[in-house]
Amino acid sequence: MLTIGKPAPDFTARAFFPAEKKVKPVKLSDYKGKWVVITFHPGDFTFVCATDLEAFQSYYDKFRALNAEVFAISEDTVFSHKVWWETSPRVKKVTYPLIEDVTHKIATDYGFYNEESGMTRRGTVIIDPNGNVQYVSVFNDRLGKDVRHVLNALKGLKYIYEHPGTAEEFDIIPANWEEGAPVIKIRVPDDIGKL
Repeated sequence: MLTIGKPAPDFTARAFFPAEKKVKPVKLSDYKGKWVVITFHPGDFTFVCATDLEAFQSYYDKFRALNAEVFAISEDTVFSHKVWWETSPRVKKVTYPLIEDVTHKIATDYGFYNEESGMTRRGTVIIDPNGNVQYVSVFNDRLGKDVRHVLNALKGLKYIYEHPGTAEEFDIIPANWEEGAPVIKIRVPDDIGKL
């Protein structure tokens, strides 16, 4: 199971890079210094998964503007990823890497492997530039992802990362926060019980 604030399990795997129409290895640790957003999906040629990948693509430039890379991972091979990309009108829009996990090692290391179905659970992980996990969500396979929420979570996490504060003075991101809205400045012990 992943722990917030702890290192994300490193991996090296093959990926289909649609923008280049190439298969190349991807090593997570090569992306230190960047934010990484991993979207896990149960399998290629499934219905909700195509909508997830399309939604991440529609926000891909916004993720990149925040110094973030997006990866999609399922237990399918890069060959399946390529054919899915070639045949699905939704997936055809994708330009970010589609990573294979045929041994389920990545899904298992991240706690996303569903032993009952033998597939990867639907979920999302955000990893900070130091390689630490900062966000994890796992949910029903029939529920598509709210990519606007994931992007907003990344913005909030980026703010926290850039404003670490101290044990006595720090900023928090309140519920329903959106970029540009005020954060809450906490001063301990003065602000205890005042929210």
